[in-house]
Amino acid sequence: MRLQTANMRKRQIVIAVATCFCLIVFAVLAQHPLAMVVGGLLPLIIICTLRVPLLLVLAFSIFSFFRIHEVFPVLYPLHIPQLLALGALVSLAWGIWCRTVTIYWNRELKAFGFFFIIVTIGLLFATNRTEAWAAWSGTYVKIAVMTFALSWLVSSPRAFRYAIRAFIWSGIIVSTVALYNKMNAIGLVEGTRVTIGRDIGSMLGDPNDLALVMLFPASFALASLLSKQEGKTTRFIAAIGFVIAFAAIIATQSRGGLLGITAVMGVFAWRRIQHKSLLIAFSSIALLLLFALAGVDDRASGGGHEAGIDESAMGRIYAWGAAWQMALSHPLTGVGLKNFISNYWSYSTHWDGTNHAVHSTWFGVLAETGFLGLTVFIAMTFVTVRSAVQSVTQLTPSKGSPLVMAQAIEAGLAGFIVCGTFLTMGFSWPFYILLALTSAVSQYARSASFSASQTEK
Repeated sequence: MRLQTANMRKRQIVIAVATCFCLIVFAVLAQHPLAMVVGGLLPLIIICTLRVPLLLVLAFSIFSFFRIHEVFPVLYPLHIPQLLALGALVSLAWGIWCRTVTIYWNRELKAFGFFFIIVTIGLLFATNRTEAWAAWSGTYVKIAVMTFALSWLVSSPRAFRYAIRAFIWSGIIVSTVALYNKMNAIGLVEGTRVTIGRDIGSMLGDPNDLALVMLFPASFALASLLSKQEGKTTRFIAAIGFVIAFAAIIATQSRGGLLGITAVMGVFAWRRIQHKSLLIAFSSIALLLLFALAGVDDRASGGGHEAGIDESAMGRIYAWGAAWQMALSHPLTGVGLKNFISNYWSYSTHWDGTNHAVHSTWFGVLAETGFLGLTVFIAMTFVTVRSAVQSVTQLTPSKGSPLVMAQAIEAGLAGFIVCGTFLTMGFSWPFYILLALTSAVSQYARSASFSASQTEK
């Protein structure tokens, strides 16, 4: 046994050193000021990540979801997400080969696998196959791989704790930059709405998408803050993270974001306040105050000065109508992944000379995957939400980090469903990370329940 362990460690070191040498050569050729620094740290990084693949997978998920390399453009030339993706795949494959990573299939992963197959088949029938293939190979297949990787690797209380803290700190970093941009009038949309990296075409350059990204760490921060099992330092950092993320969401002036953060807080309140009618009344008042505080009425698009249904709302109605017409024309496969915008002019009843986004996760999935895809997506969402709720019920307060994770996921899913109704997030990171974490915590909860029942017997 000791000989096998020694040989395994030798192989790990050999692979790490060889990979490191190749990456150092790349770093030198990259001609970037930080290239040599990164190259010098690679031996330690690669050796650690081969033994602990969770760290690399978490790092890739954070860079891809929070767009850290776009928040700090100085990191952009280093191609960190690509390197992390390659390293994550190598470390995951190594863990599976060494049997240190346990592979399982549960309800959430089966539902996602079915939906992934539908999306993939839809590539063959897309109205623009080139665009659909680029979106699938460039983003969605990475999301698929990391969904399974996160689900399999986040499998212990320590892993849950690492993930929670990583998400909270990432939220603090991105929220701080957002508030800095707001105070210095950098990249503002319509003169008031904060963005990040708009000048370089970042996803966070859309205030609505930025608001949805901030909902994710806000739910984890609030879950940690309200947990009595967390230490004082952790709860203090969580309080800072929630306040900053909350302020950043308000600064985006996103209606969907405000509805989403209200839903996140409402989930925690629902489990803690007995008088539900009082909670509903308080939530309604709080939502109105949030809209007033965010200054939504002063927005250049959709402001209160416009008569009747505002321009922003009508734009969504036209887009949703176009999505419905696309689904009627392609009921089984839709128009194809990322093909909504290019087909907008053909199916919209209101053409203003510009193609528009669908501004709805549900209508976006309907348009691009058809009625079959939407049905499976809704079923996948239902299965994920039900598993998250069951995990919160099954886990006891003594479980610590797993319970905090379950509560954060439950609130995050509520925020996604509400916020995602007005934003196009059917094929981007937020929901799939929540699905992966739901799968992981659900698997842990079932294992804990099984162990407890065996102990009682």
